[in-house]
Amino acid sequence: MSKGKYILIIILIFAFLVTATIFAFIYYEFRKPPAIKANSYLDIDLTGPVQEFAEPEFWTTFFLGIRPLSMHELWQNIRKAKADSRIRCLLLRIGYLECDWAKASEIREAVLDFRKSGKKAYAYVEEAPEFDKEYYLATACDRIILHPLGWLGVNGIGGWVPFVKKGLNKLGIEVEVEHVEEYKTAYNMFTEEGFTPAHRTMMESLYGDIFGHYIRTVAEARKKTEEEVRKLIDQGLFQGERALQAGLVDDLLYQDELEKLLLEKEKKLQRIRLSEYNKVSLSSVGLGRGRKMAVIYAMGPIHSGESSYQTIGSRTLSRWIRRAREERTIAAIILRVDSPGGSAVASDVIWREMALARKEKPVIVSMSDLAGSGGYWISMAAHKIVAQPQTLTGSIGVLSGKVDMSGFYEKMGVTAEKLTYGEKADLFTTFRGLTPEEKEFLKKEILRVYDRFLSKAAEGRNLSKEDVDKVGRGRVWTGSQAKEIGLIDEVGGLAKAVELAKNLAGIPLDEEVRLVVWPKKVSLFTALFGRKEAKVSHPLLNAELEKLLLTFRVLEKEKPWAIMPLWLPTD
Repeated sequence: MSKGKYILIIILIFAFLVTATIFAFIYYEFRKPPAIKANSYLDIDLTGPVQEFAEPEFWTTFFLGIRPLSMHELWQNIRKAKADSRIRCLLLRIGYLECDWAKASEIREAVLDFRKSGKKAYAYVEEAPEFDKEYYLATACDRIILHPLGWLGVNGIGGWVPFVKKGLNKLGIEVEVEHVEEYKTAYNMFTEEGFTPAHRTMMESLYGDIFGHYIRTVAEARKKTEEEVRKLIDQGLFQGERALQAGLVDDLLYQDELEKLLLEKEKKLQRIRLSEYNKVSLSSVGLGRGRKMAVIYAMGPIHSGESSYQTIGSRTLSRWIRRAREERTIAAIILRVDSPGGSAVASDVIWREMALARKEKPVIVSMSDLAGSGGYWISMAAHKIVAQPQTLTGSIGVLSGKVDMSGFYEKMGVTAEKLTYGEKADLFTTFRGLTPEEKEFLKKEILRVYDRFLSKAAEGRNLSKEDVDKVGRGRVWTGSQAKEIGLIDEVGGLAKAVELAKNLAGIPLDEEVRLVVWPKKVSLFTALFGRKEAKVSHPLLNAELEKLLLTFRVLEKEKPWAIMPLWLPTD
């Protein structure tokens, strides 16, 4: 076959793929909503990563019908199901969820609100050896159903926190950090061989508070004493009949038996998957009408410039806030924050837009899993701040530093010669460490940034700088702790934020509102060719360390940083 024919075949194949892609996109976007019959149930598979606002993965979404779990869509669809007379009950198929406790709490709240309609919710679990966060969510349901041979692991929370300083030193690598202040532990895994007293105090406080809330919630839901729940957790693993005898589950059923349970008095129920029900409009069930509110999602590390998927670019987020402020038909702004922080300068750029928006209309912040350091910085100009009891927030502090790899280079036989114009031109080079004078210089600079952080937090929260400093110094708090010390206003989720926004905007609480969401829907061109932030992944890294390394990569060229500790052991 000639070269020209090969080229022609390649062009034809490419043209076919592009055409198929366009048709698949059109079909997916414009297909009619499913025909839902009376006596239907909404089937939601809660397994895998849960993102605040999930951009569809193009190929899996348009060709396989698979899309990542999105908190926004879960919340909206459970609200729709509550109002939809055709939906009789909710079935949650719960597996391992890749999220933290605050998102699980948000879903749990939505399920409890669904049950206020008089409809029932069921949780079905096949096997879950590590299941505390997921079990906490499952207790929102009327019944918890386990596969007859399924393992149920409710063995508490926590884990091992690694410290790699000694390993790095063996390689000739030293991480040098100046921070404000003793609780600012984002780099401790690289600079310490174990917990400092402040680090241990903070971690014990965080996990003690989350665990206490877990115990109280399960005890109330399962009609047990807190002591009984603690004893069960100390036993750890329960299989089938033992889980039923312990009162942790209500039924042991196979899939076909589960369907009979859902039927109850009805002869037949129609199953509606979440992906199908997502096509049902809010307005078709009487929701999403009335005055407009902006819901702006701020997800990931904060950096200067434009956002990429799951990172917060100061220019992008500021533009969205400004548009919501200038749009006269938008009555209030809700900023949904899920961020460990990032660049102090980028955070301050966003803070400025929040402060300007506050002067013109109600501004509410709803915090998800993380809203610490820079994530708190962009929040503190709001009229009201709402967080889940398990949200990790605060971390009012600043750090800056570098990596000295001179020892590693020497071991590897790498040499270099200095060529600089300006005494500090090589301040952040990896070929030498910081001098005592440079360390003092960095400390003074981040203290100046910290002082600005304190001043703005004090202004936003109506506290003195001294009071903010007492709960600052880099310390992370849970949402319930943050409410007690005045860093947030209310405990709750997005529904609570909407309620507060209505109140401040003079909208009756029983009146529906239309939520205008940023980021906008992903276009076909963006899905195919848009820039996405590369992941930092490796089989030997767990999700928390991947997030930590991604944050450092995003902020590589920006200093100082306002970031919180990302390594928190999961259950």
